[in-house]
Amino acid sequence: MARQRAPRVVVLTGASGGIGRATARLLGARGDRVALLARGATGLGAAARDVRAAGGTALPIPVDVADFAEVDAAAERVETELGPVDVWINVAFTSVFAPFTEIDPDEFRRVTEVTYLGFVHGTRAALDRMLPRDRGTIVQTGSALAKRGIPLQSAYCGAKHAVQGMHESVRTELLHRRSHVRTTIVHMPAVNTPQFDWVENRLPDRPQPVPPIYQPEVAARALVHAAAHPRRREYWVGGSTVGTILGNRIAPGLLDRYLARTGYGSQQTGRPADPDAPANLWRPADDTGGHDFGAHGDFDDRAHPRSLQRWASEHRGLLAAGAAGLAGVGGAAYLRTR
Repeated sequence: MARQRAPRVVVLTGASGGIGRATARLLGARGDRVALLARGATGLGAAARDVRAAGGTALPIPVDVADFAEVDAAAERVETELGPVDVWINVAFTSVFAPFTEIDPDEFRRVTEVTYLGFVHGTRAALDRMLPRDRGTIVQTGSALAKRGIPLQSAYCGAKHAVQGMHESVRTELLHRRSHVRTTIVHMPAVNTPQFDWVENRLPDRPQPVPPIYQPEVAARALVHAAAHPRRREYWVGGSTVGTILGNRIAPGLLDRYLARTGYGSQQTGRPADPDAPANLWRPADDTGGHDFGAHGDFDDRAHPRSLQRWASEHRGLLAAGAAGLAGVGGAAYLRTR
């Protein structure tokens, strides 16, 4: 990815692992000044080294996004040390894999505080600084599960649905005031991230993403593109995301029954769950003295490194022009034969 002429100041939550970690590397390759927000000190330190190695500037800040005071203080530190925030990308989340009745109310609240309110807190901290300047971009990391709930992920699906609603409300308010601050949301497919190694799991087998699975770099490229092109209200990444969203619009009841039959098995590997596996719901699994999980999970052999649908979605204007050109050539050829 070509380095841009003027480095941006970018705040990235959930930067220590998975999609956030892959995005941090891309931002570093662009030469950006990147503030990395996450809980785990080990993962944060490794993410900062990745950004610097790629050519960017890194400012790692330990933050629990569920606490607005911590997020706001981090935003103030970023503006003091790196400069005015140009882009804020919300990625951080946590979850519990379990049937609804096996998730404690405190756990449900914790997932909501991180996965939904963490986005609220980041968006508010960004807007408090961007609105007076009348410039800036906020990118929300969504999911196909923001449009369609599935079994065993009620806490996560509920939080992502809430993010979608919040995004739409904020966007309409910005349009109402004719603000030059932009916000967009990028809905992701199943991604090969470490969450399946550290998620709180109550299932008999190890959890897995619902195939097809994409590498985190696919998601990261979509987020970086959205940050540079935020006028679209939302992006869909992966053919499975498109199919899920459109299928739910057309036949939601049929999809209910299909997921009831397949949703339990498709989210488990068939290998028994490890009772000693780390869980990052309450404490980061990659904290001081812990393991750096990086960007990838355990499904490299099954994960797709690219998405033709994502490329087509980002270049739909070019594709439309090409299609129009081909139609014109075909029409001219037809007229000549006539």
